[in-house]
Amino acid sequence: MEILLIDNVAKLGQRGDVVTVKDGYARNFLLPRKLALPVTAGNKRQIELEKERAQKLRAKELSDAQSLADKLSAISLSFTKKAGESGHLFGSVTNAEVADQLKTKGFIVDRHTITVPPIKEVGAYVVEIRLYQGVIAKLNLDVTAQAE
Repeated sequence: MEILLIDNVAKLGQRGDVVTVKDGYARNFLLPRKLALPVTAGNKRQIELEKERAQKLRAKELSDAQSLADKLSAISLSFTKKAGESGHLFGSVTNAEVADQLKTKGFIVDRHTITVPPIKEVGAYVVEIRLYQGVIAKLNLDVTAQAE
């Protein structure tokens, strides 16, 4: 079945793409969630309008993501965690904690887009944030031991 994607669908395509999927996937998942429209002779004009709108929207989202990446790259976050004498943390720094600290600084970022390396020691780390397809912001992270 040929469908037009109304929204970005992971591992399938971007908004405005016409893709071929199995009938059940389209009927049971994509169409009820309003992620796609079926391609028929009656809605060809709507598909063309949707493609144009999607291209404009992609360009705007890409420029917004690049400007946000520039702003995020200039920021450095610091965390204070309990640690042992050797600098080994009791716990770790998670992507949810990074998202919460970014929220306090005025940046709304989904925690699922943040890739945090395993942080188990005190030190400096680099965290990647996937903002858009091909746009990745690198964020500096400092982890220090909590004074007792």
